[in-house]
Amino acid sequence: MALDLVMADEGWTGLIPELDELAAAAARVTLPAEGADHSVTLLFADDATLRQLNHDFRGKDQPTNVLSFPGGPVPKGEVPHLGDIALARETITREAAEQGKTVTAHTLHLVIHGLLHLLGFDHETEAEAATMEAREIALLAQLGYANPYEP
Repeated sequence: MALDLVMADEGWTGLIPELDELAAAAARVTLPAEGADHSVTLLFADDATLRQLNHDFRGKDQPTNVLSFPGGPVPKGEVPHLGDIALARETITREAAEQGKTVTAHTLHLVIHGLLHLLGFDHETEAEAATMEAREIALLAQLGYANPYEP
């Protein structure tokens, strides 16, 4: 698994110790063995960037915590790109404070959430949401983190 971390917002610098290692651990537990030869890009950005992406790709003129963009067809011989995940620092830090979580735990949850979207999971229906949330809870537990849906 090739994991490319792009720091587009300086505010992320030093916010989460060992961010690259945590992101790699999230990818290891989330992606199936057959995904080992794929690449994923994580964009650590600000609210303004996520607001623009949310507007451009989803028609919603507001920031959001995480967006996932599945990769497209791969030319023969190239490493398949599973997709891109963008995260908004201000929204994530605000939500973490509101929910009584650490920024690290909340960010890790959203990285896993984004990776699951790239694998085809969704939460449009109650059944889909229950399946996705159960998977997130199990994956976070493997990394030693609490259920993000419990107060």
